[in-house]
Amino acid sequence: MGQLSVDLSAHIKTFRRNLRKEERNGLSFPRYFTARLEAGKTPYDEVRWELRTASIGNDKGAMIFEQKDLEVPSDWSQTATNIVASKYFHGKMGTPERERSVAQLIHRVVDTISEWGIEGRYFRSLEDAANFRNELAHLMLTQKACFNSPVWFNVGVKEENRGYGWYYDESTDSINKLDKSNHRPQCSACFINSVQDSLESILDLAKTEGMLFKWGSGTGTNLSTLREENGLLWGGGRASGPLSFMKGFDAFAGVIKSGGKTRRAAKMVILNAEHPDVEQFIWCKAKEERKAHTLIDAGYDQSLDGEAYASIFFQNANNSVRATDAFMQSVIDDTDWWTKSVVTGENVRKFRGRDLMRSIAEATWQCGDPGMQFDTTINKWHTSKNTARINASNPCSEYMFLDDSACNLASLNLMRFVSAGGTFDVEAFRHAVDTVILAQEILVDSASYPTERIARNSHDYRPLGLGFANLGSLLMSMGVPYDSDQGRAWAGAISAVMCGQSYLTSARIAEVVGPCPGYPINEEPFLDVIKMHGDQVNGIDSKLVPPALFQAAHETWKQAYELGQKTGYRNAQTTVIAPTGTIGFMMDCDTTGVEPDLALVKYKKLVGGGVIKIVNNTVPAALIRLGYSPEQVEKIVAHIDTTGSIEGAPELKAEHLPVFDCSFKSPKGTRYIHHMGHIRMMAAVQPFISGAISKTINMPEESSVEDVMGAYIESWKLGLKAVAIYRDGSKRVQPLSSGSGKGEKKSIASQAAVPAPAPARIEERIVYRPLRRKLPDERQSITHKFSIAGHEGYITVGMFEDGTPGELFITMAKEGSTISGLMDSFATTVSYALQYGVPVQFFVDKFSHVRFEPSGYTGNPNIPYAKSIMDYIFRWLALKFIGPNTVENEAGLSTKLRPTEPEPQQKLQFSPADGMQDAPACSECGGLMTRNGSCYKCENCGGTSGCS
Repeated sequence: MGQLSVDLSAHIKTFRRNLRKEERNGLSFPRYFTARLEAGKTPYDEVRWELRTASIGNDKGAMIFEQKDLEVPSDWSQTATNIVASKYFHGKMGTPERERSVAQLIHRVVDTISEWGIEGRYFRSLEDAANFRNELAHLMLTQKACFNSPVWFNVGVKEENRGYGWYYDESTDSINKLDKSNHRPQCSACFINSVQDSLESILDLAKTEGMLFKWGSGTGTNLSTLREENGLLWGGGRASGPLSFMKGFDAFAGVIKSGGKTRRAAKMVILNAEHPDVEQFIWCKAKEERKAHTLIDAGYDQSLDGEAYASIFFQNANNSVRATDAFMQSVIDDTDWWTKSVVTGENVRKFRGRDLMRSIAEATWQCGDPGMQFDTTINKWHTSKNTARINASNPCSEYMFLDDSACNLASLNLMRFVSAGGTFDVEAFRHAVDTVILAQEILVDSASYPTERIARNSHDYRPLGLGFANLGSLLMSMGVPYDSDQGRAWAGAISAVMCGQSYLTSARIAEVVGPCPGYPINEEPFLDVIKMHGDQVNGIDSKLVPPALFQAAHETWKQAYELGQKTGYRNAQTTVIAPTGTIGFMMDCDTTGVEPDLALVKYKKLVGGGVIKIVNNTVPAALIRLGYSPEQVEKIVAHIDTTGSIEGAPELKAEHLPVFDCSFKSPKGTRYIHHMGHIRMMAAVQPFISGAISKTINMPEESSVEDVMGAYIESWKLGLKAVAIYRDGSKRVQPLSSGSGKGEKKSIASQAAVPAPAPARIEERIVYRPLRRKLPDERQSITHKFSIAGHEGYITVGMFEDGTPGELFITMAKEGSTISGLMDSFATTVSYALQYGVPVQFFVDKFSHVRFEPSGYTGNPNIPYAKSIMDYIFRWLALKFIGPNTVENEAGLSTKLRPTEPEPQQKLQFSPADGMQDAPACSECGGLMTRNGSCYKCENCGGTSGCS
């Protein structure tokens, strides 16, 4: 197998210290993926390249990003092209410095990491370094792996450092502050910050968080060190408590947007179950949510960044209660639970454990917060417990380690390790783990960190966060149901191989460069945890997974433990399961992390306007795998395309339905993955992950508080470290564009009061007044739904008794918005004009072919292309009330797009899947976001709310 190789006979007696550069022999790094490269060729030569235009529009039809003549691999999707160009290409637009090729981007990052590896004496020879560089480039070019966003943003960028941050200097074995002469990029996405019970420390935390948000990273903190509300202060007086400072932190997070962009900052706040203020913490977000509901009912903007939610506290953080086994046992036994003073440790208030847990469940049922983190489980699996305990996590709960530490993430795309024959290539997967872990390790001492303590802990413990994406797609493609014993066995075995190989690689690196400085003091608990991981492989049912995969799971942990006993380990942690937001798009993943697919049908905007339905690409492969003929596959996919559901598809066997179950029900279906299916999948993966899993347990709207409470308890019993639950419909946020059903809003125009005409001015001369023809109280009307470049709206025309139009209502956007007010006012004006006798033909002549955005294809064969909303409205009125020959379309205008592009299908035959209606709108492009781990991602522009 092509993996890292070292001389195991040469036992290093000095493994208890970190070797300096001059003492290192370096690693031998063989080629695996690029073994057949011809002399003088590189992985870039194996790729077929093509030129494209990357463009992203917003929800109003305007172009927010466009770059032409980009060079990209031909098998990358247009979505991957758009995301990579808009997010990761470096340089000012329109200048020669602007990157224009994926090859430039990957060269910049891969070559820089390789150079750092050479400088750090990680390689035995320059040939080994070249092999590593080619292997890493291959993984990135073929979408097998991807680093977290800060690596793509910052690595290899030659800019003058702004003097912010700290770094490790090997020449002096010290942590130094950066200055303008020393450039070190920020490479980590996840940070954990501590806070002490002093005003100085609290304000330092605010500064550190602000700088992390500025550079695009997320942070988490446990505030249980802060004394309770009304606790005595040393100098007299009473403390205001952690919730009061949470308001300040929340305000800073709201104004210092992540990465200097418009997206919300990523932040986690944790409070222990024994803290005296835990009850207020549990309810703080739910109570603020009720305020938002009141404001929404009063007519304020209900979007996530609108006036209603901007007026309340605690909206810029995920909240979690940290619970010990003792607390959970009090819940099970229905016994008393005491909170304890932070200052004195004395009992403060008595609760019934079950009552407090019910409060957690009820608050979660109402607003989605707080989540739960299980403290005893987390610290049981902690490799470095002799140094300090784990108190907190990053915003998405996958990175859990020492306070004041950081983690750079990377993920493997599982679908790229499926061979042409449909089998999972275990050997390729193991070598990919070798390569990426070594790359992440090299990044540690070459990066900068926001505080001196984070820089020190990052150097001393070197935690890494390798994970995977596309598990849901992999299982479906194999014909394996997500919620099944076989699905869980596959997930457990893959996770075991990934983490076991990660620690084996870490031990091999430790043999030639030394273990991490924090290893010697933690040798005993470290080896205990490695053994615990290895023992869990025995719980995987070997009959349900391929023999090669199961054998690799056993082999990697056995080797990792045996070698680690001799050499130690270079990294205190190696794996997490991150939500893979933007990087999931870069790898063209259909599913992220351990999530199943949200729905079999997704919606995608076309660059030139319009919306298309896309049936999950994995469905045909899964059907073929299950033995269906191409003709049967075509019929089943056509059924999904028409109905949005696979249920009732012709010739589909009932026993195969579970293979295609998704997180949410389809509009015309009844099947979905039960919330316990999500929890059991996490339980199958967690024993083989150093950190935790970023995942939201989706529950249907009709779920009860008892269901939420039961899910939390079962998550603890099954050994999860953390869990977040989201009940569909628990927020009042409405998307900017909604489908039919519960997400559909009432016509704004129909609710507007028509003002009475102002009295005529009294003059001495005779004033001739036009007569107004009022409509009867009950009148006939026509409502027409339209779409222009994906922007949907409704035209309602009320008619006189003779069938001529007398009033006009236009609905285009949410109530209270500017566009809604303008359209309402315009419709009212036209209505009065019609009632005072202005002919329809006058409006048609005046407003037809008026040009402004949004414009584009409509899906209406009689008006295939509209130059503007006004153009469409009045040409439709002409068709309806004047005659079919009154509409003049431009000569030669086709109702179809170019043959290379799919046909737009604006008139959808069903609404989007349940569970998406209350997702927030993307703050970058306005598109409707979807759940992604504990965060959200935008399918249009790749924006995230704090994911990797």
